[in-house]
Amino acid sequence: MQRTTVLLLFGGESSEHDVSISSARNVYAAMDDTKYDVLLGYISRDGKWWLIDRFSSEFNTHGAPQLAPVLGTGSFVTFPSSRVVRPDVILPVLHGKNGEDGSVQGLAQLLHIPIVGCDMASSALAMDKLATKEILLQHGVKVAPYSVHRIGQTTPDFNQLSMKLGSPMFVKPIRAGSSVGVSKVYSEDELIKALDTAHQHDSVVLIERGISGRELEVAVLGNPPTHQVSGVGEVKPDGDFYSYDAKYASSSVSKVIIPAELTNEAKEQIRHLAGKIYEILGCSGLSRVDFFLSDDGSIYLNEVNTFPGFTNISMYPKLWREEGISYSELIERLISSAFDVTIHPEQSMEE
Repeated sequence: MQRTTVLLLFGGESSEHDVSISSARNVYAAMDDTKYDVLLGYISRDGKWWLIDRFSSEFNTHGAPQLAPVLGTGSFVTFPSSRVVRPDVILPVLHGKNGEDGSVQGLAQLLHIPIVGCDMASSALAMDKLATKEILLQHGVKVAPYSVHRIGQTTPDFNQLSMKLGSPMFVKPIRAGSSVGVSKVYSEDELIKALDTAHQHDSVVLIERGISGRELEVAVLGNPPTHQVSGVGEVKPDGDFYSYDAKYASSSVSKVIIPAELTNEAKEQIRHLAGKIYEILGCSGLSRVDFFLSDDGSIYLNEVNTFPGFTNISMYPKLWREEGISYSELIERLISSAFDVTIHPEQSMEE
């Protein structure tokens, strides 16, 4: 049987570089080498693409060939060796900027290589928390009330903000994942510091009402209209909120509960909403849709992750394991979904 050549991309320029490596190790270990010929494409923190032989504790790229795309040909070329590399599909285990935001997806489109996960438009849209909120509000999806702050603007009056949004508030960059740059604020001094922290990651920042309640997550798999929605999991963070350290620090005692203890009615409402949001945003392949369930029973969208983590503690693969889908089968389904592409009318006319 001829194996499918998969270019597994990981690392990247974002602040989630190390998370990407942890995710990719697990994905690589789960891939069936009788079905897949896996090429390891490591993206360094400065954005260079390298073709490496194996995973290691430290990625020494000395002597490794660099990868350069040859647009429109379905291939890359290495240099200085000038080897042509033709992957059948790209598996981008990348999180955050220049990985999950539509940039790599757009490159794959120009290369004419299928890519696992959401396309350029839906990746860029879901990465932008502000755009996501504004679109979903038009479809009747509840989101936490918010205000927007752009770099260079004066610091908003804390008392006026708290009258509008309540206290505490969350301050977060609109295009970052894994809670990078997110702060919970109770005072004017904390707001000033939080805005400075968030603006280190983005020129546009959201200031949101803190929703008192539970943090719930749902996994979605496949391409509409045949996409599947998992059961509901719950995160019980170690600390005040589910921060980067609460997610990934070795000392973290955050808990993931699967399935979440909810009424059947609440579970179905949340699952239905996750599938609806996935379709509205134009997602495909996979996403994790995160919610808040407030103390009064209201369901608010938190965010959509178009390439969620695959680390040892990550919710996405755990939710599918609960549904009876093993890690290896999950990866196989994801790769298969990348080949299930829609032919656009203009393509058909040209052909």
